[in-house]
Amino acid sequence: MATTTVSLEIPATADRVWQLIGGFGSLPDWLPFIPGSELSEGGRIRSLKSEDGGDIVERLEAFDNKARTYSYSIVEAPFPITGYLSTLSVHEVPGGQTARVEWTGTFTPVGVTEDEVVSLFHGIYTDGLAALRQTLAD
Repeated sequence: MATTTVSLEIPATADRVWQLIGGFGSLPDWLPFIPGSELSEGGRIRSLKSEDGGDIVERLEAFDNKARTYSYSIVEAPFPITGYLSTLSVHEVPGGQTARVEWTGTFTPVGVTEDEVVSLFHGIYTDGLAALRQTLAD
Protein backbone atom coordinates (compact mmCIF):
# COMPACT_ATOMS: atom_id res chain seq x y z
CA MET A 1 0.00 0.00 0.00
CA ALA A 2 1.30 3.44 -0.95
CA THR A 3 0.70 6.76 0.81
CA THR A 4 1.25 10.41 0.02
CA THR A 5 0.44 13.59 1.90
CA VAL A 6 0.57 17.23 0.88
CA SER A 7 -0.04 20.13 3.23
CA LEU A 8 -0.12 23.84 2.56
CA GLU A 9 -0.60 26.89 4.73
CA ILE A 10 -3.22 29.26 3.35
CA PRO A 11 -3.62 32.88 4.46
CA ALA A 12 -7.27 32.55 5.51
CA THR A 13 -9.06 31.41 8.64
CA ALA A 14 -9.69 27.69 9.01
CA ASP A 15 -13.44 28.40 9.09
CA ARG A 16 -13.27 30.30 5.77
CA VAL A 17 -11.27 27.51 4.11
CA TRP A 18 -13.62 24.82 5.45
CA GLN A 19 -16.65 26.80 4.28
CA LEU A 20 -15.25 26.57 0.73
CA ILE A 21 -13.95 22.98 0.69
CA GLY A 22 -15.99 21.23 3.38
CA GLY A 23 -18.96 20.37 1.19
CA PHE A 24 -18.54 16.97 -0.47
CA GLY A 25 -19.91 18.40 -3.73
CA SER A 26 -17.79 21.57 -3.65
CA LEU A 27 -14.73 20.50 -5.69
CA PRO A 28 -15.70 22.58 -8.77
CA ASP A 29 -15.73 25.68 -6.53
CA TRP A 30 -11.97 25.49 -5.99
CA LEU A 31 -10.46 22.70 -8.10
CA PRO A 32 -10.23 23.81 -11.75
CA PHE A 33 -9.49 20.33 -13.12
CA ILE A 34 -12.87 19.10 -11.75
CA PRO A 35 -15.47 21.33 -13.45
CA GLY A 36 -18.47 19.15 -12.54
CA SER A 37 -19.74 17.35 -9.42
CA GLU A 38 -23.13 15.74 -8.89
CA LEU A 39 -24.20 14.30 -5.55
CA SER A 40 -26.42 11.24 -5.13
CA GLU A 41 -27.41 8.74 -2.43
CA GLY A 42 -28.18 11.48 0.05
CA GLY A 43 -24.92 13.30 -0.62
CA ARG A 44 -22.71 10.27 0.04
CA ILE A 45 -21.71 9.66 -3.60
CA ARG A 46 -20.17 12.29 -5.86
CA SER A 47 -19.88 11.81 -9.60
CA LEU A 48 -17.12 14.02 -10.95
CA LYS A 49 -16.20 15.14 -14.43
CA SER A 50 -12.55 15.88 -15.05
CA GLU A 51 -11.50 18.64 -17.41
CA ASP A 52 -10.65 16.01 -20.05
CA GLY A 53 -14.17 14.52 -19.77
CA GLY A 54 -13.25 11.55 -17.60
CA ASP A 55 -15.66 10.16 -15.00
CA ILE A 56 -14.72 9.66 -11.36
CA VAL A 57 -17.12 8.32 -8.72
CA GLU A 58 -16.26 8.72 -5.05
CA ARG A 59 -17.97 7.71 -1.80
CA LEU A 60 -17.96 9.79 1.37
CA GLU A 61 -16.63 7.48 4.10
CA ALA A 62 -16.42 9.85 7.09
CA PHE A 63 -17.32 13.48 7.74
CA ASP A 64 -16.63 15.62 10.82
CA ASN A 65 -17.72 19.23 10.42
CA LYS A 66 -16.42 20.26 13.85
CA ALA A 67 -12.95 18.80 13.20
CA ARG A 68 -13.09 20.13 9.59
CA THR A 69 -12.25 16.82 7.93
CA TYR A 70 -13.73 14.24 5.60
CA SER A 71 -12.54 10.98 4.07
CA TYR A 72 -13.60 9.42 0.79
CA SER A 73 -12.91 6.38 -1.34
CA ILE A 74 -12.83 5.94 -5.10
CA VAL A 75 -15.61 3.74 -6.47
CA GLU A 76 -14.74 4.20 -10.14
CA ALA A 77 -11.91 6.11 -11.83
CA PRO A 78 -9.36 5.81 -14.64
CA PHE A 79 -6.48 5.55 -12.15
CA PRO A 80 -4.26 2.43 -11.88
CA ILE A 81 -5.09 1.81 -8.21
CA THR A 82 -7.33 -0.12 -5.84
CA GLY A 83 -8.15 0.47 -2.19
CA TYR A 84 -8.00 4.27 -2.47
CA LEU A 85 -8.86 6.19 0.69
CA SER A 86 -8.19 9.90 1.02
CA THR A 87 -8.69 12.49 3.75
CA LEU A 88 -8.97 16.26 3.37
CA SER A 89 -8.49 18.27 6.59
CA VAL A 90 -8.31 21.91 7.58
CA HIS A 91 -6.38 22.89 10.72
CA GLU A 92 -6.19 26.26 12.42
CA VAL A 93 -2.65 27.62 12.72
CA PRO A 94 -1.97 29.45 16.00
CA GLY A 95 -2.93 33.08 15.58
CA GLY A 96 -6.13 32.18 13.73
CA GLN A 97 -5.55 33.97 10.42
CA THR A 98 -3.86 31.08 8.65
CA ALA A 99 -5.06 27.55 7.98
CA ARG A 100 -3.07 24.42 7.18
CA VAL A 101 -4.83 22.18 4.69
CA GLU A 102 -3.73 18.56 4.49
CA TRP A 103 -4.66 16.11 1.73
CA THR A 104 -3.55 12.54 2.21
CA GLY A 105 -4.23 9.34 0.34
CA THR A 106 -3.50 5.63 0.60
CA PHE A 107 -3.87 3.22 -2.32
CA THR A 108 -2.48 0.10 -3.92
CA PRO A 109 -1.00 0.37 -7.43
CA VAL A 110 -2.28 -1.91 -10.21
CA GLY A 111 -0.03 -2.55 -13.20
CA VAL A 112 2.31 0.35 -12.38
CA THR A 113 4.97 1.00 -9.75
CA GLU A 114 4.27 2.46 -6.35
CA ASP A 115 6.44 5.46 -7.24
CA GLU A 116 4.28 6.16 -10.31
CA VAL A 117 0.99 6.32 -8.41
CA VAL A 118 2.53 8.23 -5.50
CA SER A 119 3.82 10.77 -8.01
CA LEU A 120 0.40 10.94 -9.71
CA PHE A 121 -1.56 11.62 -6.52
CA HIS A 122 1.12 13.81 -4.97
CA GLY A 123 0.86 15.98 -8.10
CA ILE A 124 -2.95 16.08 -7.95
CA TYR A 125 -2.90 17.08 -4.27
CA THR A 126 -0.13 19.68 -4.77
CA ASP A 127 -1.88 21.27 -7.76
CA GLY A 128 -5.22 21.11 -5.98
CA LEU A 129 -4.01 22.89 -2.85
CA ALA A 130 -2.24 25.52 -4.96
CA ALA A 131 -5.57 26.10 -6.77
CA LEU A 132 -7.32 26.37 -3.40
CA ARG A 133 -4.83 29.01 -2.25
CA GLN A 134 -5.37 30.92 -5.51
CA THR A 135 -9.18 30.70 -5.24
CA LEU A 136 -9.08 32.15 -1.73
CA ALA A 137 -6.68 34.91 -2.82
CA ASP A 138 -8.99 36.11 -5.61
